[in-house]
Amino acid sequence: MTPTSPPTVQQRETTFFLPDLCARESVLLLVIIAELFALVVVLAQPPRGAFDWSAFSLVSLFVQFVALTSAAILCGLRDWVRRLPERQGVLLVFLVIPMITWVAAILSEWLTATESFSSPLALLWDRGVLNRVAIGTIVSGLVLRQFYLQAQLMARRESELLHRVQALQSRIRPHFLFNSMNIIASLIEVDPKKAEAVVEDLASLFRASLNHVGNQVPLVEEIDLCKKFLHIEQLRLGRRLDVQWEIRTIPSGVQIPLLTLQPLLENAIMHGIQPRPEGGTVAITIGYSHGVVELMVINPCEASLPPAATGLGFAPTVFEGNRMALDNIRNRLQALYGERARLTGYREDNRYITRMSYPYPQGAN
Repeated sequence: MTPTSPPTVQQRETTFFLPDLCARESVLLLVIIAELFALVVVLAQPPRGAFDWSAFSLVSLFVQFVALTSAAILCGLRDWVRRLPERQGVLLVFLVIPMITWVAAILSEWLTATESFSSPLALLWDRGVLNRVAIGTIVSGLVLRQFYLQAQLMARRESELLHRVQALQSRIRPHFLFNSMNIIASLIEVDPKKAEAVVEDLASLFRASLNHVGNQVPLVEEIDLCKKFLHIEQLRLGRRLDVQWEIRTIPSGVQIPLLTLQPLLENAIMHGIQPRPEGGTVAITIGYSHGVVELMVINPCEASLPPAATGLGFAPTVFEGNRMALDNIRNRLQALYGERARLTGYREDNRYITRMSYPYPQGAN
């Protein structure tokens, strides 16, 4: 059985029922909703002529205090609640809003009361206080229900996306195996020892890739896989193939869809190096800036070739299988990272440049 990779921080974040109430967007939305709720409460009271701005101010102050205090406490408890069993976590979150409402209502009654209470217990069980606690309990239930349904929806979308990417990824593996087997076949009669070395490298490549049923691997692991592939190609092409790597500063933990860079290198070799008797250089540049990973592959390109006829700019002689692999990469990037992911290619003088970029915030894994 293939081992299952543990969920990443990003995956757990999207499926946890309690959102991050410390985020600025969440706080702003919470303030707006609380203000609208205060307006509804005032409008629901019996009409007394003109709009009662004084009552609205008091209700708004009370609701905002409860909302923001609840958000601050839940924000502080979020990591701890995540480690609890789901039922206990849900119960704890459910009780936070009514408890804060109770405390706020007691303070409000004590500060605004026109008559003294016979005892502190009378204030605790005052009808006005209990009414507000009842409203807080109802609101707490509705909000928690909405959070839970949203988390379930996100978990379902995450599962559907994972299955979609795994289906696309399974189409790349036979393509990679087919081309690698051709390399082995070409070396068997010429140099059996080199053919054996290629088989060992190929076995290492597939053993590494099959250890991941998920759609992404660390970028350093993808680079290692590509170096194994390039070693196979260098055994086949000899001095005709020169490879130059430029790996700039990249935060640890940055990930990439498995077998994404390798097809780009394969195309660079097939269309930029293999047709040239003198061979050439394939340059790979990898960098990270402002939350975006950028990879660039540069290979020689004959200036006499006709303009690009495919989505990535290769000449019309490009094989359908290679075009399918490149379309596959684009689909996988868009499925994982949305419209901000890019895969483009263009000719510049006597070289062809393929550029791939996708957003990956630090700490997303």
